[in-house]
Amino acid sequence: MDSSRRHSFLVSFLFVFLSFFLSFFPAQAQIFQTKAKQALLVDWDSGSVLFSKDAETAFPPASLAKLMTLEVVFHALKNGELSLTDEFLISEHAWRTGGSSSGGSTMFAKLNSSVPLDALLHGIIVQSGNDACIAIAEGMAGNEETFAELMNNRAKVLGLGGSHFVNSTGLPAEGQYVTAQDLAKLTQHLIKEYPEYYQYFAIPEYTWNKITQKNRNPLLGQTKGADGLKTGYTKASGYGVVASVLRNDQRLILVMGGMKSKKERSFESRKIVDWGFRAFVSERIYETDEEIAFANVHGGDQSQVMLVSEKPVSLFMPRSKRGKLKGRVIYQGPIKAPIEEGTELATLKIWSDGKLVMETPLVAAHSVGPGTLRQRALDGLHHLLLGWL
Repeated sequence: MDSSRRHSFLVSFLFVFLSFFLSFFPAQAQIFQTKAKQALLVDWDSGSVLFSKDAETAFPPASLAKLMTLEVVFHALKNGELSLTDEFLISEHAWRTGGSSSGGSTMFAKLNSSVPLDALLHGIIVQSGNDACIAIAEGMAGNEETFAELMNNRAKVLGLGGSHFVNSTGLPAEGQYVTAQDLAKLTQHLIKEYPEYYQYFAIPEYTWNKITQKNRNPLLGQTKGADGLKTGYTKASGYGVVASVLRNDQRLILVMGGMKSKKERSFESRKIVDWGFRAFVSERIYETDEEIAFANVHGGDQSQVMLVSEKPVSLFMPRSKRGKLKGRVIYQGPIKAPIEEGTELATLKIWSDGKLVMETPLVAAHSVGPGTLRQRALDGLHHLLLGWL
């Protein structure tokens, strides 16, 4: 084996294939039609994709970018870097660019006033205030450009590879874009990681500076179980929405963009959510800690380690027709010992008709200690001669 082939073996990914049949009909997800240019409907718990339309296509985010701004703030609150009582100055830039004279969405904060972070969060989430976003960006990072770097750094950590942010507000800017896929992933993260702050998204109205504004989310108060999240609009992006609806312990995440009017956004978002709950039902595939696959181990006292999920693996399945699913467990190998129980090692991905419908992390079901000198030598020889195939 020449050195180039040996190197390719060393850095290659090892695929362990699982094939199994389950109740599913891939065409079901495409029967639904929507006027939205981009749309994605996802089961929050399992990650199952119920409907997808141009979900990986980038588009201007408008105020949907504020969800990334909020993630940066929530992350700082969780880490103790901020508190809800911290006050932020409304600068002239924040007032002129995001205040009442700007013509955009605003919380009507007064010039040169100091506003507590708790109020600014209400202003962003309920009132979509651009002035509130800019005040936070300047208070945390000095200016919007530097704050956008924080947004992009967090986006990278969260795996939002199809999105890039230029400002905290979502106001039109060259090079600023998101995908429906990334917004759904960001929403799942916000709900899971920040439950104490997620409740802000369900607040129906908020008053600041003696001005009361209603939450712009068209699903709140109109669709059973709706409890978030955000709307957006610019001429370039059209009318968009990111929403979450919880019914009978089942939560659906919706992202839609590119609609022509508020009325169309309201109708299309309500229609697809109701369809999702009617047309699909949750079906359990694996229980917590149930054997899913085995991964090869290099230099350990065991040659393989069992892979399991730390939570039940379920798919949101159509109530009607039947078909075939294909699953793969994907990990980078060889996995070197020692390995601690519970270490994340692989990802279970499930496809239907060539489309990814679910992925979930897998962990080591048990610990694997270092092998003897003889075991390590044999593993090394095997790797040198054959690679990890």
